[in-house]
Amino acid sequence: MEREPHYFWAVCVPAGVKQTIHDELTQIKPIFQFKRWVDINDYHITLAFLGSVNPQKLPSVIRLVGDAIKNQKAFMLEIEGLNVFGLQKSPRVFWGAVNEVYQLFQLQEIVHKTCLAAGFSLETRPYHPHITLARKWEGNEDFKMVDLVIHNPFREKILSFQVSEIVLYKSNLENTPKYETIAAFSLLD
Repeated sequence: MEREPHYFWAVCVPAGVKQTIHDELTQIKPIFQFKRWVDINDYHITLAFLGSVNPQKLPSVIRLVGDAIKNQKAFMLEIEGLNVFGLQKSPRVFWGAVNEVYQLFQLQEIVHKTCLAAGFSLETRPYHPHITLARKWEGNEDFKMVDLVIHNPFREKILSFQVSEIVLYKSNLENTPKYETIAAFSLLD
């Protein structure tokens, strides 16, 4: 049974940065024993999760978001570290932490408000930008939070990149990679 696709707006992570993240994770995977690792092509920073969408609503939200962000400028982001969501001894999500710059929060707020105005029901929790790397701890022992600091590949070699594009993705959960680009908008240089 095929699941209904979900849609979300996200910051596009450049291919070279995705490759560097993947290379660094390959070195530390034995320490971080998660069940499912995110495909290299699926790294992104979510701005607004729309969920399942009536296909007839897509053109409107694409146009509205495109118009809303047309004057937004590209900006720099850094991947600074690692963290988890969920129980500390058995986390459900392992993620890459990005520096929380004003421009990212401003961009997220614009996209979020535009999607609300277009009639979507969105997440109400505070925005916490991150790159999901893996899911579901399955180590033989409890997860050790100290490993996030000890084995952080971005502690001394901070990985920075320019945020220059946002994308509307469609999830295809049975595929690898899972996310398909539906629309993309470039930010101003």
